[in-house]
Amino acid sequence: MRLKSYAFLIITTLAWGGNAVAGKLAIGHVSPMVLTFGRWFIALLLITAISTGEIRRDWPMIRRNLPLLLGYGIVGYALFNALLYSALLYTTAINVAIIQAGIPMLIFAFNFLAFSTRISLLQIAGFVLTLIGVLLIAAHGALSTLIGLKLNFGDGLMLIAVAAYALYTVFLRYRPEIGWKSLMAVPALGATLASLPLVGWEMASGTAIWPDATGLAVTLYTGLFASLVAQIFYIFGVEGIGSNRAGLFINLVPVFGTLLSIAILGETLHGYHIAALAMALGGIAVAEWGKRAA
Repeated sequence: MRLKSYAFLIITTLAWGGNAVAGKLAIGHVSPMVLTFGRWFIALLLITAISTGEIRRDWPMIRRNLPLLLGYGIVGYALFNALLYSALLYTTAINVAIIQAGIPMLIFAFNFLAFSTRISLLQIAGFVLTLIGVLLIAAHGALSTLIGLKLNFGDGLMLIAVAAYALYTVFLRYRPEIGWKSLMAVPALGATLASLPLVGWEMASGTAIWPDATGLAVTLYTGLFASLVAQIFYIFGVEGIGSNRAGLFINLVPVFGTLLSIAILGETLHGYHIAALAMALGGIAVAEWGKRAA
């Protein structure tokens, strides 16, 4: 079960790393709120097409937990992605990567405050090691460059996004006993509905950009892989090893995003990229070792 959970989470972070590349490609081809709505509308259509029977079977349980399930989609899916895509308009990818690396720490903190969930020293050491790997990527191999970074409006948006996703992860412990298709379909509906007024706001402000060919390709990728496949696998991963341990894998996202940028966008591979990946994987291994020892 543990190895399967690891595989789910690695595939998830690889898909989310691709989402970071898609976010770069989306600028000028599709606006943030249109992209957020499009990706979840596509995910909703796909999951509904294969889950009608399961939703009917699970409907009594879904109805009792409808606010929670819709809340997963509103907070963890729509709010997080809308804020992330918007943040990229105001801040650098470096700042976004650094702030996103705070998700595991917030998951630890929320679990401790709400449920008194304890963590071992080795788990803390693992978190620190993965964080250093992310910082190494963000600073392009020179950690001293982080000293001069300044926070701006985009960073503030990203801080809210990070808090939203950490809360979503922690509250997955309350998910009802329904099939995985139902567990994906109802939050996807919540995300789609929550995205509609955001698109309306973009249209009213004159900032909406409807997708061209590139924007459509980005939207299709994010809808199928970054939304549907990744979120299903993330839920499976959290279910298998818990939110604290699963949260550490999120620090693989900027590492995979950088490696995919090298492969897709033709960016240069440096030694610090390899070192960062080794640190991120090593930190996860140390944290897992600490958990099993405990």
